[in-house]
Order: sequence, then C-alpha cells, then structure tokens
Amino acid sequence: MIFVGFILAYNCNAQEKSNKINWMTFEEAVKLNETQPKKIFIDVYTDWCGWCKKMDQTTFIDKDVVEYMNENYYAVKFDAEQSDSVVFMGHTFINPNPMGARKGTHQLAAALLQGKMSYPSYVFMNEKNQVLTVVPGYAEAKDFLPILKYFGSDSYLNIKWEDYLNSTK
Repeated sequence: MIFVGFILAYNCNAQEKSNKINWMTFEEAVKLNETQPKKIFIDVYTDWCGWCKKMDQTTFIDKDVVEYMNENYYAVKFDAEQSDSVVFMGHTFINPNPMGARKGTHQLAAALLQGKMSYPSYVFMNEKNQVLTVVPGYAEAKDFLPILKYFGSDSYLNIKWEDYLNSTK
C-alpha cells in the first residue's frame, strides 16, 4: 500500500512539473547550449513589475506555451536588478548598484535589451548565443505562442513576421 502511494505521489509530481516551464539560470542555459544546442529564451523581469507577474500567472502557465517552450528552448528567468555577477563570453557583468534605494540595472540585462529597459522583455537567442531579437511587453498566450514558434521553428530565417503571422491564421 505504501509503494502504491509513492507511485501515485511520484506521478502527480511528475505531471505537475511537466505543466511548468523549466526555468533555469542564464549560466545553466549557456552551459547546456555547449553540448546540447538549443535556442535560449530569456524573460528579463524585475520584482516590482506588475506585467511581469501577470505573465507568470497567465501566459507562462498556459499548457501550449509551457509545452512548446520546454521542447524548443532553454528558458531563463533573469532579474534585471539582480546582484549576482554573470560571466558571459569572457566578460563579467555586474549590477553597479544592487543595494541602493533605487536598485541599479544589471549590465547583462542592459546589454541583452540593448539599453531599452522595458519590463517585461523577452530575449530570443540562437544556438550560438547570439541575440536574434528582443520582444517587449505583456502578451496573452494566444498572442505569445506564435512568437515562440516563429523563432523556435527558424521561420524567422525565411519569412517576415507579418507574412508568418498571416500564414498561421
């Protein structure tokens, strides 16, 4: 009886986990990309951002978004005001003012967003850790999934966004 309970609990936990995006750190994604290349999706957020929280509560729990994200991307949550330093491509990125009254912006967030500090923003990187584009703002799952698929399927290489979007309707 105890064994059956364990199996049921394990299956519930496994099912719960598959209903969530497998978020990881930037460093983990880059490291995995070395041996198992995949595109990287980076959610650049802040703790005080209401639209960031809404994405977490709606779009990022949508089963289709979760499934596509987990299959096609290394998904990263990156706090634009974090205090931890990050080493990437031989450079050390820091937050010059992590504890101030108004927290500073992490240098990697500023670099990834090309200085356009808007939250939430999403960075799409290819398998070579090169930024493909930055998409700012909140989006519902029905509007966000086509964006994920456009980059995840490499359609961006052959077709303009507008044409892609029209072809999927």
